[in-house]
Amino acid sequence: MEEKIKWGIMGIGGIAHSFAEGLRFVKDAELTAVGSRDAEKARSFAQKFGVKYYHGSYEELVKNDRVRVVYISTPHGRHYEDILLCLEHGKAVLCEKSFTLNAKQAKEVIESARNKNLFLMEAMWTRFLPVMTKVKELLADGVIGEARLLTGGLGFNPTFDPKHRLFDPRLGGGALLDIGVYPIALSQWLFGAPSEMASMAFMGKTGVDEQVSMIFRYRDEKMANLYASLRSITPSETIITGTRGYLRIHGPIYRPAGITISVPGRDDKLIKAQWVGNGYNYEAEEVVRCLREGKTESDIMPLKDTITIMEIMDALRAQWGFLYPNEQ
Repeated sequence: MEEKIKWGIMGIGGIAHSFAEGLRFVKDAELTAVGSRDAEKARSFAQKFGVKYYHGSYEELVKNDRVRVVYISTPHGRHYEDILLCLEHGKAVLCEKSFTLNAKQAKEVIESARNKNLFLMEAMWTRFLPVMTKVKELLADGVIGEARLLTGGLGFNPTFDPKHRLFDPRLGGGALLDIGVYPIALSQWLFGAPSEMASMAFMGKTGVDEQVSMIFRYRDEKMANLYASLRSITPSETIITGTRGYLRIHGPIYRPAGITISVPGRDDKLIKAQWVGNGYNYEAEEVVRCLREGKTESDIMPLKDTITIMEIMDALRAQWGFLYPNEQ
């Protein structure tokens, strides 16, 4: 039997723990190494998940010849340099969202991956969830007629800490890159790139966007009303309205609980989400499949979509006059 695809994890925050747990449900994958700037934390993580190798630096991780693909879960502000580091050492990469700080950085790392013929994908894990695949099938089947309007977003109210990645501009903090990317990526997947955008943001004490409202208009008369908030707890649901009815994607948007189909004159129909693992396994399975087939990018989450998403967020920040310190 062909050897399993061996993974490394770069950065060991909360989402890295979730990904490592999800990887346990991928039969053709093995978590082989973990890297952190804190060797003791790397050792503790390795013990928890039964990982053979742990490294006290990211440089040591990428030099591990046993690792074929690296999952990057460092803060947004580090993604650009961390992706390049992995690519320079011949590693395939699955990088957390937001992919980079801006589209310029995204295009540069994508060009590097293509020049080296290495696999690269943004970890937009929601796109691979069975419930989201079902949403796209329902829309294609016309169950609500022609989709015209998408409304939704995500919000929570974390304890303010100016040094935390959510609020620190040097780490790519703010609502847009951390959680606004979810509804933006969904609207891009369903409707494409908007032709016009209008937005407003509340900038907090550290200078990052803590609450954002967005309106997108598309050339085919579709629209999207989206939001992202680090200042309020929201339902985090999404509603897609069509000419015959609407779909309600039950929150949270990043891990939907199910879908309700509502069409006037008919009883509502609830489709509950069916899960294997914790959800992170689906994107990992896509990476494994692509590597087995010799692909350098995913057809489901192609790099052109990542560039479009980053360009949308760049345009929104330009409306607020907001740049991160390390992109000036």
